[in-house]
Amino acid sequence: MSTTEPPPDTYALLGPADIRELAAALGVRPTKQRGQNFVIDANTVRRIVRTAEVRPDDVVVEVGPGLGSLTLALLEVADRVIAVEIDDVLAGALPATVEARMPARADRFSLVHSDAMKVTELPGPPPTALVANLPYNVAVPVLLHMLEHFPTIERTLVMVQAEVADRLAAGPGNKVYGVPSVKANWYAGVKRAGSIGRTVFWPAPNVDSGLVSLVRRAEPVATSASRTEVFAVVDAAFAQRRKTLRAALAGWAGSAPAAEAALVAAGVSPQARGEGLTVEEFARIAESKQPTTDPQPLQPPSPKETDA
Repeated sequence: MSTTEPPPDTYALLGPADIRELAAALGVRPTKQRGQNFVIDANTVRRIVRTAEVRPDDVVVEVGPGLGSLTLALLEVADRVIAVEIDDVLAGALPATVEARMPARADRFSLVHSDAMKVTELPGPPPTALVANLPYNVAVPVLLHMLEHFPTIERTLVMVQAEVADRLAAGPGNKVYGVPSVKANWYAGVKRAGSIGRTVFWPAPNVDSGLVSLVRRAEPVATSASRTEVFAVVDAAFAQRRKTLRAALAGWAGSAPAAEAALVAAGVSPQARGEGLTVEEFARIAESKQPTTDPQPLQPPSPKETDA
């Protein structure tokens, strides 16, 4: 076969007419409430699979498969694909689409009909990769949830709103560096992996999209603090991002002097701001928090004292 010839299963992928025909047959109208924008370009979904470096032995989890554009492209390459879909109609139709379009690999496909934010286990072998066109309105929470609950996910490639992609991949000192940046970096090395135009979607969104690549850390952040404790510091620091950390962390620490003590112990200037700190520095601050001591309630006088 010539290298310029398309793969034999090219016919299996969904094009614009296929997407609209499927949607019409199902009575599906994409909703902004669920951030639904269906990819209608086969070249785009193949590009996503290539960029994600999906391997033949990968078990890929996909969140929000919609009508199945990316699902089919993943099935061309991966060993297994597990799709998580919340929409009743879409979840009901996807297995039939896979069976009709790619019957030889239909046994490698599993569907989980659920809200991704409630999924804590998946059928079959543990997932090794997450590849998804995430609904714009829940992209960051879903991404962090999946990385937290499925530590076997080594590689992730998500398509999100361009602005969200910039935030996820931003480093300290960048003007868009914030909570998503730090929390994603807790789990993985994060970088931008490309841009996606609006014309490959139906309906076309009002914003551009971006690809974000995440490769899980070989070793977790070295800290005695828990994820919850570290994330509490991050949330507090960016809730008032223009304030110094001494002021921004006063509520978290119990007082401004207590915040300053934790910062100094962590080797961080109390006059610094959250936008300049790495995830490792946030972890050191969490470690350095001193337990707050509540004043002891006054004890009622003993009977002997009242009798005196």
